[in-house]
Amino acid sequence: MSQIADQEHGKFKVFAGKLGANNELGELADKVSAFAAENKIAAKSIGVEYLESSESLIITLGYRDDEEHYPIKLETVNLGKMDIGQDFSALEQKMSDASGSVNKIICHELFVTEDKDFLMVFMTHQ
Repeated sequence: MSQIADQEHGKFKVFAGKLGANNELGELADKVSAFAAENKIAAKSIGVEYLESSESLIITLGYRDDEEHYPIKLETVNLGKMDIGQDFSALEQKMSDASGSVNKIICHELFVTEDKDFLMVFMTHQ
C-alpha cells in the first residue's frame, strides 16, 4: 500500500495557453507531458484555472524531482453545460461517469468556461 508521504511535493511549474478545439487542452497537455518526461520528474498534482477575460488556461504542475520518473498525460472530458445551484449531485455523478472513461488517474481538476461548459482534466499515469 502506498504512503501519503509519497504524494507530498513542493516544486511547481506553470503553463499557460489557449484552449484547443472543443475546449480541449491541445498543445498545453503536450507541454505538461513533455516537461515531465524531459525533466524526469514525478508528477503529483495539477491545478487548472480558466481566465475568461483572455479565454486562456493556466495549468500548474506539482512535482518531485527526488523520486523515479513516470510518464503522464493530461486528458479532458467535457461534462456539458450545467446550472448546479446548491445541489451538486448531478455534477458529482457526471464527474464519476467521466472517471470511468479514463485509466490510471493520479489526480483531477474541474474548470468552467464562460459558456458554462464544465470540463474535467485528469492527470493520468501512462
